[in-house]
Amino acid sequence: MIKNDLYLRALRGETVERPPVWMMRQAGRYLPEFIALRDQYDFFTRCQTPELAAEITVQPIRRFPLDAAILFSDILVVPQAMGIDFKMKESVGPWLDTPIRSLEQVQNLQVEGAEENLKYVYDAIDITLQKLENEIPLIGFAGSPWTLLCYCVEGKGSKSFDIAKSFCFTQPEAAHLLLQKITDVTIAYLKRKVQSGVSAVQIFDSWGGMLSPVDYQEFSWQYINQIVEALAEETEVIVFGKGCWFALNDMAKSKASALGVDWTCSPRNARYLTGGDITLQGNFDPSRLLSPIPTIKKMVHEMIDEFGKDKYIVNLGHGILPNIPVDHAKAFVEAVKEYGQ
Repeated sequence: MIKNDLYLRALRGETVERPPVWMMRQAGRYLPEFIALRDQYDFFTRCQTPELAAEITVQPIRRFPLDAAILFSDILVVPQAMGIDFKMKESVGPWLDTPIRSLEQVQNLQVEGAEENLKYVYDAIDITLQKLENEIPLIGFAGSPWTLLCYCVEGKGSKSFDIAKSFCFTQPEAAHLLLQKITDVTIAYLKRKVQSGVSAVQIFDSWGGMLSPVDYQEFSWQYINQIVEALAEETEVIVFGKGCWFALNDMAKSKASALGVDWTCSPRNARYLTGGDITLQGNFDPSRLLSPIPTIKKMVHEMIDEFGKDKYIVNLGHGILPNIPVDHAKAFVEAVKEYGQ
């Protein structure tokens, strides 16, 4: 039995004494202890070594009174398991020497049993759960099929993902086959994570906002919804689509337990667009953690007032930035703990 189940109660829509709090990318580059490990081991070595992934996962838990941990990993482990050889290139980020650009390449991708190649992730969950000692829940995650397609086709990060969009619009058969293959592997992967002991899963659609509302339905949401439908009977599912305010109404009609909101959508609009009956998560601008500590605390309290304390999970509107002072991250968490006192 998890001792602090506030996060899970909020996901279920129960009345709570205060909203729970965690931060996207809370196990990350703003922590000196993370940087120390980064200087010793390359990125995918950290992801693929269960002991390292578990240690990184619990680093922020030792510092802050967070209500949930999120497993340290990366969304690109799924395409890697399918035989797509992603690297992490210095000063560039994700890099693929041979991007996916043809139907033949898509047809050759491994799907059957691909999740078996991710045993190191399930082992990391086992070790992390031992370290957490049932204090707080552990969240597992995956990237949305559309977001993974963006990296697989573009071959690297991009401000517009024009190549990926062009691939979808000029080779729709190949695009939909790739999206379906990623979806199938992601479902199997997340189910294994649940079997390994995570208490909830989150789907990150980091590049959903690159698409028009119509294209979002065709190339992103229908595949995310397949994942939600497949996992909803087994665990709580959170969907976070950055820049996807236009899809919140459709998302709210799904079996998702909660929806993430970025900082460009006000709490009032998010409640309105979702019908006011689903748990929401967000949406503090990560850059606002550079504000003076009294300002951070004031803004956090105002944000909770606007969302309401129930059916709400305090979080950032995207991942924490690497230049955030540790004391400012601590103030963000403490502000939630102090709310209503």
